[in-house]
Amino acid sequence: MNARPAEVPAASSPLAGLRGFTRRPPPARERCELCTEPLTGEHRHLVDTGKRSLMCACTGCYLLFTRPGAGSGRFRAVPDRYLADPGFTLDEESWNRLQIPVGLAFFFRNSELDRLAAFYPSPAGATESELDPETWRDVLGHSRLAGLLRPDTEALLIRRERDGGTGSGECCLVPVDACYELVGRMRLHWQGFDGGAEARADLTEFFARVRAAARPPTDEDLAEAADARGADQDTGRAGNGSGEEAS
Repeated sequence: MNARPAEVPAASSPLAGLRGFTRRPPPARERCELCTEPLTGEHRHLVDTGKRSLMCACTGCYLLFTRPGAGSGRFRAVPDRYLADPGFTLDEESWNRLQIPVGLAFFFRNSELDRLAAFYPSPAGATESELDPETWRDVLGHSRLAGLLRPDTEALLIRRERDGGTGSGECCLVPVDACYELVGRMRLHWQGFDGGAEARADLTEFFARVRAAARPPTDEDLAEAADARGADQDTGRAGNGSGEEAS
């Protein structure tokens, strides 16, 4: 009787070998970018003011930078404050002065460059638009939220509807990471010239979440902003005094 050929174990078959090459590795677990602690679910962010970038952070590292001046100011904790300005208006002429080609933009103060920055979402990501201080004061300085912005970590998010110039629109103060979340969502879903139905639906859902989280400014918010302005003025006077002594 002829001997039967030995069967090739499935694990060592050519097909199994090919599967090993084509099988995707499990996704890498997200980690804190400071201490490398694994992150689970929702987590907080820090702004690296030197690199102008967001960093994922665990709770412990995030809390380290919630105090003003921590880490020499390079890393700043992104707060979770959402404020609304129900009385906000912005007519078409004022909007055009901002040189934003779409009806959506966010504005924040970059402390490293000591200037205001304006961005709008596009299929390529966040696109910066030049914004001079005079235009900011004339167009957006009247907003009750403009003076409450914390540098680097919060932004004014403005959405303006095309309504023939009557000035309707929305203005909210939001964490800056929410703005970059919006940019990522628009980039993911954008189709064609105007974004397409999916991008518009995503935008509607995003602003519904912002409205639900936003509240009017309180006396505590106003007092905090006044204290911050006073600290900035004291720092400026101290700097000028140091310069005079040095000369």
